[in-house]
Amino acid sequence: MSGILYLCATPIGNLEDITFRVIRVLKEADLIAAEDTRNSIKLLNHFDIHTPMTSYHEFNKMEKGRYLIGQLLEGKNIALITDAGTPGISDPGEELVQQCHEEGIQVTSVPGPAACISALVMSGLPTRRFAFEAFLPPDKKKRRQILEELKTETRTIILYEAPHRLVKTLDELKEMLGNRRMTLCRELTKKHETCMRTTIDDLIIFYKDHKPLGECVLVIEGVSREELQKEEQQNWMKISIEEHVEMYEKEGLSRKEAMKRAAKERGLSKRDIYQSFLRGEE
Repeated sequence: MSGILYLCATPIGNLEDITFRVIRVLKEADLIAAEDTRNSIKLLNHFDIHTPMTSYHEFNKMEKGRYLIGQLLEGKNIALITDAGTPGISDPGEELVQQCHEEGIQVTSVPGPAACISALVMSGLPTRRFAFEAFLPPDKKKRRQILEELKTETRTIILYEAPHRLVKTLDELKEMLGNRRMTLCRELTKKHETCMRTTIDDLIIFYKDHKPLGECVLVIEGVSREELQKEEQQNWMKISIEEHVEMYEKEGLSRKEAMKRAAKERGLSKRDIYQSFLRGEE
């Protein structure tokens, strides 16, 4: 019988945020797989945990992943931890979980801190629906593609960013999304925790005179459905009503259905569309 992979959430700053269950699982596991053993040893020492530890990170995930799967198949229980927060979120733990499912190995979560959720609930922005993008990819093409998609995102947007890239990312957000309300959270749960309710423009101005410090979570307002609809209507205005209706007729819709759809997309009544056609036929 195979062992169990435990996804153990660790504190994102304040050690008091660890749960009793995480401490127990870390003590009882046969092996702890850690993103950075040098960082995690401090956590284990603090809670008097002496379980053997091995590294599992982005640069050894292929080789070490096979090793960990082998250990699990032999019946050993493994606790996976990241440097801070919940494993599998913005780290290679996601791939290890997929491998476990492919091998029929049981996976369970031992919940706890997650920077994205902490920042979201502190932000003052809508929390019912949100889009989490973690760190934007370094590749310029992929980065721009994601930002293009976020232009029409109506949900609250959550991004992670390192201090040395923060100003560049803010400039890109301004270019692609325009000025939006946002909240910047940094040093979450630590002594110098900061939660700035601001806008993209104001934050760009702020960092002209202040050096970015600490890992940041950016919580950004999604575009309103009204604004999105208005923008779409403006785009449709670039072609005539007749061209708009004809486009749908070519797709196989009847004249009546084509006029109905064009009216909805232009924010007009069906009567307005009909009258326009009458004028064109005079």
